[in-house]
Amino acid sequence: MSEASIPSSQPVVVDDKALDVGVPTRQPARRPSVLRPLMRNGSVQMGGAVLSILILMAVLAPWLGTIDPTAIDPASGNLLPLTRAEFNSLAGDTFDHFFLMGSDSLGRDIWSRTLYGARVSITIGVAVAALALILGVLLGLLAGYFRYLDGLLMRFMDGLMAIPGILLAISLVALFGGTITTVIVAIAIPEIPRVARLVRSVVLTIREEPYVEAAIALDTPNWKILFKHILPNAIAPLIIQGTYVCAAAILVEAILSFLGVGLPTEMATWGNIMAEGRAQFNEYPHNVLLPGIFLALTVLAVNVLGDGLRDTLDPKLSKRGS
Repeated sequence: MSEASIPSSQPVVVDDKALDVGVPTRQPARRPSVLRPLMRNGSVQMGGAVLSILILMAVLAPWLGTIDPTAIDPASGNLLPLTRAEFNSLAGDTFDHFFLMGSDSLGRDIWSRTLYGARVSITIGVAVAALALILGVLLGLLAGYFRYLDGLLMRFMDGLMAIPGILLAISLVALFGGTITTVIVAIAIPEIPRVARLVRSVVLTIREEPYVEAAIALDTPNWKILFKHILPNAIAPLIIQGTYVCAAAILVEAILSFLGVGLPTEMATWGNIMAEGRAQFNEYPHNVLLPGIFLALTVLAVNVLGDGLRDTLDPKLSKRGS
């Protein structure tokens, strides 16, 4: 056979070895990167920048605060912001201190308490989001994939959603005490049904796809189908939902502390600081307003970040904006 009769689109087989003759090589297609559209989104940039600054301030609280947030000096009580005064601690130490955000009625530095309060609030927000996502994902996968569990689990989730989240959190904290663990669990429980319903809706849609049916026909284990074929398709909406859960948890924790049913009053949290300053709000509004600004900025930054993630990761919104 002459060389001219060899098809240019097929390899030549010589001694069981394939030689490519005129076959164009095709490079594997690269998956589009998600980081570039995210970095170009204005909401992601703004929310991420503000949130990063707040987290950095919380991490550096021992150095930025310059004083123990629980240190008391009644003689330095109710100082206005930007005031320098002598601080006499109960331990007998006396030193000159600059009160950047003033002091409360017990003479505690509001700036230091606000920084340490950021640690508590952000930690609780992230922990609540993680706990709600983990349990919600497991329940949503089971309810959406196994039909016989759908009715039972979803009716239980509907029952939890019927109870106001604040009332449920107050009841749990009152029963088990105001510790950080109790507050995290009490705030996370009302958020689990929302995550579970989101995952269930994704599972119900993807379960009928041909590649899932093919995996079932090949006797692929159920756990492998759930975590390898179905769960990756729910990552984007879960990330978005996680930001909203985090913002809501920070706000609920502040509400619980403000009402006096959250963390102990001696612990520096934004809700505790504002609760202690509300009695003297007319004379010293900075005791409530300044920590409230930090709280509002944090919740706003997380929500703006979530909106930017939704606009970028949601295919429908991405196509609409393009």
